[in-house]
Amino acid sequence: MIDSPEPRLLSRAVAPDEPETPVRLPVPAGLGRLLVLAAVFVCAACGLVYELELVALASYLFGDSVTQASVVLSVMVSAMGAGSLLAKRLRCRAAVAFGLVEAVLALVGGCSAIALYASFVWFGGSHAVLVGFSLVIGVLIGAEVPLLMTLIQRVRRQDAGGAVADLFAADYIGALAGGLAFPFLLLPVLGQLSGALLTGAVNALAGGALVLWLFGRDLTARGRWVLITANGAVLAVLAAGTFLVPSFERAARQAVYGEDVRVAIRTDYQEVVLTGGPGGAGGGAPLSLFLDGRLRFSGRDACRYHEALVHPAMAGPRARVLVLGGGDGLALREVLRYPGVRSVTVLAPDPGLLRLGRSDPGLSRLNGRSLADPRVTTVTGDVFGRLRTGAAAAGPYDVIVSDLPDPGITASTKLYSQEFYGLAERALAPGGRLAVHAGAPDTHPRSYWTVDASLRAAGLRTSPYAVGGRRSAYAAGPDRSAAAEHPPRTWGFLLAARAPERPRLAPDAPVPLTLTPGTLRSAVRTAEELRVPGARASTLTHPRH
Repeated sequence: MIDSPEPRLLSRAVAPDEPETPVRLPVPAGLGRLLVLAAVFVCAACGLVYELELVALASYLFGDSVTQASVVLSVMVSAMGAGSLLAKRLRCRAAVAFGLVEAVLALVGGCSAIALYASFVWFGGSHAVLVGFSLVIGVLIGAEVPLLMTLIQRVRRQDAGGAVADLFAADYIGALAGGLAFPFLLLPVLGQLSGALLTGAVNALAGGALVLWLFGRDLTARGRWVLITANGAVLAVLAAGTFLVPSFERAARQAVYGEDVRVAIRTDYQEVVLTGGPGGAGGGAPLSLFLDGRLRFSGRDACRYHEALVHPAMAGPRARVLVLGGGDGLALREVLRYPGVRSVTVLAPDPGLLRLGRSDPGLSRLNGRSLADPRVTTVTGDVFGRLRTGAAAAGPYDVIVSDLPDPGITASTKLYSQEFYGLAERALAPGGRLAVHAGAPDTHPRSYWTVDASLRAAGLRTSPYAVGGRRSAYAAGPDRSAAAEHPPRTWGFLLAARAPERPRLAPDAPVPLTLTPGTLRSAVRTAEELRVPGARASTLTHPRH
């Protein structure tokens, strides 16, 4: 009896690029299939880590995490489609092609965080680098699926629907593992740079081991040596990068903050850097505080900013005070100048900054050791949640001082919403005042007046004012070196109150101020000159910052 040629023809029609003879595996076909799915799991986890690394680092460097996530994910997903199309031509040599794709992906993904950070530090802008890495990583991730589909069918053929289901199940579960490993393991233990390099090494080992061992008998001698050389070179580069990360971080930090970096720590909440002050390499350089790369205060500006924030709100009853943020202790220093203050609660999101405010000799001297005052109680955690649940319930408060990061930073957006100010209004005593740092009205006027609209929507009356700082050195890249002079910054503030009329801007300070009545009148005029008509309130469901 002669066999019909139809099954052979059908096989060729289904997979014209596959070899006619089955692959020679060192293990049974069932175990081989499981190993391929395990490689899919690992590669998917690594791919998601690369995406999250780019989103996290871009958000840290540029702010506005919503925009950065949208750019990275949209570019990467569209590039994955292009990569899938390009990989169709490589299925005839699926094993070698997959091994090389994983080697290149490990190199590009593993080095992406260092490259993005270096471009920001030494060349200023990094958006083109961000888009470029998102594009290349997306193309390489997209090329994995067609090649893996070909490999898994070569191990043991099954119907296309079942193969796709198995492949995507392993892929999605691997993505879950990568998504959980990044925030809970890689980022806190290794940091962004070392975490990306380690992920690249795992990626290269998984891809190389799968091809060289499982499909090694079907490789030509040339193909085997190409894969060994490529993966060895990639692992060597990643290992060297991991070894050099501490030196790279020190050099980058000096390029950003100057030569007089004295303290640089990464808390669970943010990166905190102190420059100048006692023991600094700069000798008499003024103490400056940077939070996530953004200058919080520098030199005499620390007095100008915090006096302008606190003292207008202290004119009136002030026995009980709540400070939102203010882990550096400087706003608290101004509050405690008033003898009528009986108790102050500091509700700070970052316990690491609070510890630094107590223990660092330069910062504790500047804040007058205010955090050690017996009238002060400190509470840490999510400011919105703590205020909502009443965990800082020593109130109602005569004065609330909101010394929080700028509203343009996505993580802070909810702390400048109508709902948040509704919670603050509920915590105020009758006739109480709320002082809010609301960003820079000269560079971000719409954001500033959105804060004003949000306060008014929460039922508070507002008095806007804007105070200019002195010229100061600010380091953040090649065009913002430690020696570069920047124009004076303008701080925007809002004094709000539960009152039928706008609160009066008249500080009643027990000590001489940089903020005089004449300065306040000028500050009110400055704010009004920058008014943006028609600004609307920001809410949790419709953020406008």
